Amino acid sequence: MNATFDSPWQAWAGGGRRGGHGRGRRDGAWGPPLFGPFGGPPPWAAGRSKARRGDVRAAILTLLSEEPRNGYQLIQQIEERSGGEWRPSPGAVYPALQQLADEGLIEAEESKGRKTFRLTDTGRAYVEQHADEMTSPWEAMTSDVRDDVRDLFRTAARTGAAVMQIVRTGTESQVGEAKEILAEARRRLYHLLAEDQ
Repeated sequence: MNATFDSPWQAWAGGGRRGGHGRGRRDGAWGPPLFGPFGGPPPWAAGRSKARRGDVRAAILTLLSEEPRNGYQLIQQIEERSGGEWRPSPGAVYPALQQLADEGLIEAEESKGRKTFRLTDTGRAYVEQHADEMTSPWEAMTSDVRDDVRDLFRTAARTGAAVMQIVRTGTESQVGEAKEILAEARRRLYHLLAEDQ
């Protein structure tokens, strides 16, 4: 089952919390993101535009203009279409949905305890009249970093999450073996750079 995170680097590192359900950590992975010497976002995120409240609204309206979706699906689609660089939290998406409903731009249909949102006629007219605004969130949240570099940092973050799991629950033998694995990986990476030079 997928978890909900406040940022993509939280998701890649395996930390964070499930969105609004309080069911614990994702797949038993614990610990903070490990980008940089003191943690924090991955290097490519430093120059990335920060999402504004209007960006969340525009993203929601754009997605609902395609088909009805529930809140979780909206969060997933925003992350996917921004190349994994923007995953708004439920605390940003659900208030925006409520505001859009109050404005008469969307309406909710509840089934089996889950709300699905769709555009009203007023909302569809609004999207058509503000077409330029509807595309700007994707452009602002997508960086120009190469895909292979992004994938490398994702792999490093997942490795860091595995290390934190061993730190918290591993035996003395497992901790010792993990140190050897990481030391060998570090040696091989420096050897790779030396070969290139």
